Amino acid sequence: MEQMTIEDYNQRKAKSHKLLLLFAMVSMFMMFAGLTSAYLVSASRKDWIHTMILPPAFTISTIVIIISSITIHLAKLSIKKNNRQNTSIFLISTLVLGIAFVYLQFKGFSQVVDMGYFFTGSESTVTSSFLYVLTILHLAHLFGGIISLLITIYNHFKQKYNASQSTGIELAAMFWHFLDILWVYLFLFLYFVK
Repeated sequence: MEQMTIEDYNQRKAKSHKLLLLFAMVSMFMMFAGLTSAYLVSASRKDWIHTMILPPAFTISTIVIIISSITIHLAKLSIKKNNRQNTSIFLISTLVLGIAFVYLQFKGFSQVVDMGYFFTGSESTVTSSFLYVLTILHLAHLFGGIISLLITIYNHFKQKYNASQSTGIELAAMFWHFLDILWVYLFLFLYFVK
């Protein structure tokens, strides 16, 4: 019987972690697909507001999260080259951009309220409530991404990653790219579907 090396074990472990993450991401996407389908069905209601526009902060936050996807990709490339300093810079930049995204989302909520659309209460509408639910659920997943980033940064500073052992950074990047793609999908959906 052939004996498994540590490298083989690490590769199998990394594959299983990536597969589990992929399964979780598909499940999350299905939830958002269901919600956007419900949004489409609800848009035919008589009380649906077809004139509501997305606040400027949501547009800026979309640009921010796309840039953060680039920085985490650069972090992944840097660790593959054993460039620890650049990896640190790109991981921390991704975290800062992630926090900026969260800030801009809440700013967007206040801009929606300033436009006269409320998310809850007697003055709320189905349209604004849907906007709120979709963005809050994405933010909840993004908080998971930020926690993942914090753990990855911590492990990076503990020198757990290098060119041959970068699974943690790869998983964080995979999830972060998913969150980016998911937000761009939601943003374009909300922008074009009235």
